[in-house]
Amino acid sequence: MTVPQGRRSSTFTRLLRHGFTDPSAAERLLDAPELSAVRSDPLLLDALGATADPDLALLGLVRLVEAQEDENGRRELLDTLVTAKPLRDRLLGVMGASEALADHLARHPRDWRALATYESADLHPGVADFERGLANATDPVSLRVAYRRCLLAIAARDVCGTTDVAEAAAELADLATATLRAALAMARAEAPGDAARCRLAVIAMGKCGGHELNYVSDVDVIFVAEPAEGTDAADEDKALRAATRLASHMMRICSETNIEGTIWPVDANLRPEGRNGPLVRTLSSHLAYYQRWAKTWEFQALLKARPVAGDLALGEEYVTTLAPLVWHAAERENFVPDVQKMRRRVVENIPAGEVDRELKLGPGGLRDVEFAVQMLQLVHGRSDASIRSGSTLAALHALGAGGYVGRVDAAQLDDAYRFLRSLEHRIQLYKLRRTHLVPEDDADLRRIGRSLGMRTEPITELSRAWKRHTSVVRRLHEKLFYRPLLDAVAQLAPGEARLSTEAARERLIALGYADPSAALRHLEALASGVSRKAAIQRTLLPVLLGWFADSADPDAGLLNFRKVSDALGKTPWYLRLLRDEGAAAENLARVLSAGRLAPDLLLRAPEAVALLGDERGLVPRGRAHLEQEILAAVRRADGAEQAVTAARGVRRRELFRTAAGDIIGSYGTEDSPAEADPGALVDRVGDAISDLTAATIAGTLRAVVRDGWGDTLPTRFAVIGMGRFGGHELAYGSDADVLFVHEPREGADEQEAAKAAAKVVAEMRRLLQLPSADPPLAIDADLRPEGRSGPLVRTLGSYEAYYRRWSLVWESQALLRAEPVAGDEELGRAFIDLVDPLRYPAEGLGDDAIREIRRLKARMEAERMPRGADPTLHAKLGRGGLSDVEWTVQLLQLEHGWAEPGLRTTRTREALAAACAAGLVPTQDAAILDEAWVLATRVRNAVMLVRGRAGDTFPSGGRELAAVGRYLGYDAGHVGDMLDDYRRITRRARAVVEERFYGA
Repeated sequence: MTVPQGRRSSTFTRLLRHGFTDPSAAERLLDAPELSAVRSDPLLLDALGATADPDLALLGLVRLVEAQEDENGRRELLDTLVTAKPLRDRLLGVMGASEALADHLARHPRDWRALATYESADLHPGVADFERGLANATDPVSLRVAYRRCLLAIAARDVCGTTDVAEAAAELADLATATLRAALAMARAEAPGDAARCRLAVIAMGKCGGHELNYVSDVDVIFVAEPAEGTDAADEDKALRAATRLASHMMRICSETNIEGTIWPVDANLRPEGRNGPLVRTLSSHLAYYQRWAKTWEFQALLKARPVAGDLALGEEYVTTLAPLVWHAAERENFVPDVQKMRRRVVENIPAGEVDRELKLGPGGLRDVEFAVQMLQLVHGRSDASIRSGSTLAALHALGAGGYVGRVDAAQLDDAYRFLRSLEHRIQLYKLRRTHLVPEDDADLRRIGRSLGMRTEPITELSRAWKRHTSVVRRLHEKLFYRPLLDAVAQLAPGEARLSTEAARERLIALGYADPSAALRHLEALASGVSRKAAIQRTLLPVLLGWFADSADPDAGLLNFRKVSDALGKTPWYLRLLRDEGAAAENLARVLSAGRLAPDLLLRAPEAVALLGDERGLVPRGRAHLEQEILAAVRRADGAEQAVTAARGVRRRELFRTAAGDIIGSYGTEDSPAEADPGALVDRVGDAISDLTAATIAGTLRAVVRDGWGDTLPTRFAVIGMGRFGGHELAYGSDADVLFVHEPREGADEQEAAKAAAKVVAEMRRLLQLPSADPPLAIDADLRPEGRSGPLVRTLGSYEAYYRRWSLVWESQALLRAEPVAGDEELGRAFIDLVDPLRYPAEGLGDDAIREIRRLKARMEAERMPRGADPTLHAKLGRGGLSDVEWTVQLLQLEHGWAEPGLRTTRTREALAAACAAGLVPTQDAAILDEAWVLATRVRNAVMLVRGRAGDTFPSGGRELAAVGRYLGYDAGHVGDMLDDYRRITRRARAVVEERFYGA
């Protein structure tokens, strides 16, 4: 039949208006003879246009009509479609949302009648209803057909809005319960002897146990069995074998694929010992395992345990017996770290390309809400039975009602969780496939958005809603864990739900605070009252508490924050800075909980907290700027002591700047992830501290000279940096190794000049170590000629005479790091010209000198290692540590520096790179040595930052060791990995040293 052009154009427009994306194909389908009785009915187009995908719904309808057995069947379907709006909406709605269920209807064309079973919008089926729906199933194939028929009814009510997402999930769990019972009945019917020998209970776990199942999900179960009543107890093994056969058969009935596909896998891996443990255990065996061997996550899983099939009395006994263990799980050692570690492991296992689309496991996803709710349940459910629910939404509601979660917070999380679960349902419903990835195809996104009621711009609206709800969930740590702590100690409005003080204490223990009573006192001091200061603190503290708890020592972080706040709380800009500059608050929290050094520096001058809010505030300042500021302070001071006090004050502030930048660069923040190049961090710290030390010494020298001699000292005077100071590699706890050189001015008396130089040295050392609020700067001149027995300061001529006559090979090696750092620049250059032939000897070293260096190194390893120290973990003298790498590089400099200009540097890493470029060290060996040197340097820096005093080996205390691990980039619970990695990296470096230095 030819369709008039005007009618075709009109129909095309109507189809577009009703949401069809392929109007031409829709026109052809509507013109099919099978739809002749209804195609002119305007209600049909309206109903199709109301579906998630009108094209899909129309195609499904045509296939269903075609599949009817005869004309009577087609007429019954079409007449019902026209006259019964509820059925029309359900049938077209489910076919527009699920291609898989449309396929089922095409295969089983009479099953559309299942959609007329529950006509009342208020009537929702339970387990008994679904058992009746499955009653006629006699084998696995017919069970799958009956299951899909029941699923069809659930999906229809879901997509039409008759049920909300929680009700749909509960119905899915009830259908799963009925299916497990039917499958077990089939298994028992096929093996009546096994059925008579045992009592078998099926315990639903996971989402099925929590009455919140997905459309397509594994159904997690645990099996418990006992000998049948009246059976001899000696037959327990036989009973267990019989129960195992029944359980295995039940699992196969549900899980195996046949002509009708599969229902869902039955997963018993949550049982004791997982897949390696027996499938079925007795109740006493279960109890013994959970009492002795179970991990924290296994008690977390038991929150949702629910008997669903088999011997329900035995199942209830199982749940009742294990419940006391569940509600004391929070008292276990490392409870919170274990839960957090499990969550991190889940995220880490998501493929990188799927993290942003992972609806269930990704950051801000369903699992974040579930884990947080479960942790709060385990913490507070010990004393409050009202929150012991297996359902996430029911538990969240109870937590809100009990004051454990703020009402607004609970409502927002409820809304976010419902949206995410609805999105998950719609994604799975389309093809009935187990997936939690948000699709990327526009057609899929359009269908999902329309199914959720987004009709104007479904793709854009869906994306915005998803991002908004994910953002809410990402803040759940703050919302669920920390806000109620403040409610427990702050003065709240009358009648507002509040967490009890005891409950707040329990929360702090669970979050890793070692002294919850002290923590509560700090919170009360900070947040109580009605002042503006207290109000701002109540806004800040939830976030800060989260960052403190994420550190190795949350107690120290909170205590230090209170101290800083006590010192600056009345300063107008302080709290405003933290409130308005997000980076400042997070930076402060990281710094205060990272160890002792940075907080100690800050507490001596709390106003330095302003550096944390400046975008450039944590970038170390260069030598020129530092020296300019220090010299200006010296000029303003009255007397040398006041001048050096000012210089040391600048040094303290800049040490804090460097330490804070190092901590934040290593740990990272929400806005700024940890830096990827540890070598860059090490170089930045070494340069910053070395420049700061040089500027401080220069200022001190100027102050001493001015105080004793005015503008001109009777002798020219220079300070030569040695060791790590000369190499720009100073660490936080390093002394400043130096040599002092002077040269009497023309016409000056040599003895007077020498006395003046010696007095300058003595006064500089005294002033830099005077007891004060500022950290001392130790000046070490032990690398001078004749060591401690020699004079502290010599003339250039004296150095020349000594080096010409008495110099040993180790002194040539020490001079490799000599570099002028303060004083007379011309004299400093003259000193370098003097020692260059010694440290870069023409034609390199002789064999005797090389043997002597190797002998000295071996002697140092044998004699200087502290007694009892682990040589595999000593960062300076241990295997593959700093000394190994530096002596290897320095030997190359002594041998080849005369011929290779790149080796003439005081910096270890630069010299190593030059040796590699010159072909003196293979690239791989150079990389191994560099990695070990950087790691050992970072360990020393970490120890100083954490303990507040220098150290060359890892701390023995658990919290301090964990804090070192966090600085080095290891998450909580991975201290063992850190030590293993250190040993592995330094072991490889030692192998290179054995070959390159010792010639092994």
